[in-house]
Amino acid sequence: MFLDPELKALFADKDVFDTVFAIEGEVFRNVKNRKTMRFQFNNRNYFVKIHRGVGWKEIFKCLSMGKKPVLGAENEFEAIRLLEKLGVPTMKCRAFAKRGSNPAEQESFIITDELQNKIPLEDFCKDWKANPPPEKLKHEIIDRLAETCAKMHFAGLNHRDCYICHFLLDEKIFAETGKVSLCVLDLHRAEIRKVIPRRMRIKDLAGIFFSSMDTGLTKRDVLRFIAVYSKFGKLDSKLWGDVFRTAVKLYRKEWKRDPVF
Repeated sequence: MFLDPELKALFADKDVFDTVFAIEGEVFRNVKNRKTMRFQFNNRNYFVKIHRGVGWKEIFKCLSMGKKPVLGAENEFEAIRLLEKLGVPTMKCRAFAKRGSNPAEQESFIITDELQNKIPLEDFCKDWKANPPPEKLKHEIIDRLAETCAKMHFAGLNHRDCYICHFLLDEKIFAETGKVSLCVLDLHRAEIRKVIPRRMRIKDLAGIFFSSMDTGLTKRDVLRFIAVYSKFGKLDSKLWGDVFRTAVKLYRKEWKRDPVF
């Protein structure tokens, strides 16, 4: 269990899980074993993600498909801690706890600050095709995105839901300084290893390419991303070809047509 002093009053002399399960707020997601809400405490907004037991059926289903099952909030908690060590902006964790030794019945939760003055890159870049941004701005966003992905990957963290909608531009910093700062979120599926498998690196990077294909990026922009990312570590010569082919497959599956570069 982890508890920031800021929320100690919320849990004072109470069972932490009873307290969290009783929280009322604006529900953003409520499916199967996971619920996400925004709530207010002491005039501040927070998000809570509650995970309940996934059941053996779901565990065996994931394993049979070669996927690691997500049992609860611990993935996100550990990913946030690692990103903080790397100096990569992300959510601020205020509380985390898990209980239960049976993986199929484990319960957990994580509470984070509400992210304010942030806009997903997907929204910020959505009209770039029709209204291209200044080259300097586009290059800085590409550089920061490539650096963020590289820092995660070469530290052993693969996101597993790696699309530009999960990278948020800090609008306050941008408005005040003109600098680009990106915040990473939605880390509940993230995995941490000493070295991430090649296929997981490809999956993450293909997700970035796929979700950027309709923003009007050029081949030179793609090469810029590759060059910045590649500065952080040694990669095999065939990696980017496999990334691009995977991204095109995702695009064709989603939109039933080929991407235009």
